[in-house]
Amino acid sequence: MIVDVHSHAWAYPGHFSDDFRNQARRARAGVEVDLTVRLEDYRKSAENTLAKHEIVTIVFGGKAKLSGLWVDDRYVADYVAQDPEHLIGFLSVDPTQPGWEREMQAGSQELGLKGIKLLPMYAGFRPDDQRLDPLWQFATEMQLPVLLHTGTTFIAQAPLECTLPRHLDVVATRFPDVKIIMAHLGHPYEGECIVTIRKHPNVYADISALHYRPWQFYNSLMLVQEYGVWDKLLFGTDYPFTTVDATIAGLASMNRMLEGTALPRLDETKIRAMIERDALRILGIAR
Repeated sequence: MIVDVHSHAWAYPGHFSDDFRNQARRARAGVEVDLTVRLEDYRKSAENTLAKHEIVTIVFGGKAKLSGLWVDDRYVADYVAQDPEHLIGFLSVDPTQPGWEREMQAGSQELGLKGIKLLPMYAGFRPDDQRLDPLWQFATEMQLPVLLHTGTTFIAQAPLECTLPRHLDVVATRFPDVKIIMAHLGHPYEGECIVTIRKHPNVYADISALHYRPWQFYNSLMLVQEYGVWDKLLFGTDYPFTTVDATIAGLASMNRMLEGTALPRLDETKIRAMIERDALRILGIAR
């Protein structure tokens, strides 16, 4: 089984402002990303992997008033209902907006969503802000994993200060029982991300949306290897920005691009173990 811990569920363009859609053209250099999400398209884009493996996918929408993204949790729950055996939904909140605590409780207790997705930079808040203590307490009590966007963005008004991996060090110290996943390995702040996941037993990182910057990805994974934290990485894609098949192919090509050099090689057995890691067990998510 392969678990994709980072995939999106939204209606495009309905869940986005015009400003977000215009700025999203900068998401991948030289590539016009189609933000449309359909389950049948996701499966088709993963057909090489599906021929050999079962795929279970964690999906979420996102709420960030500042950046012009808002996906109601009901939409995510309905998306998951298309294939509840292979889809797991996470709720989202924007803590800068009124009613977020009620939405969090409803997403978990009424809609049955099994984790929380946060967009600190896109919404304009820091995850270590004490105003979020009710969220971290709720996640602790309900045993909900929390996946946060960390790292870069293409949205001009989203403050980079809110996305630094170091802020999760404070959170993990105060709420050590919450399973935390930092998305995108904190790119381009991978060093901060890696030392934080090494330090805290319940803090992990996913490798979503990194393979199409192969030189940076190689250096990031070499840093993972040198720090000995391969076991803290989870497989993810960031669909529709890229796909399961493309991500696995990108991982397989890492060492090939080093041919003819004396550069150190990544441990391919560790890469394979990461792709096939049982993230559901690690995160405490029951199917």
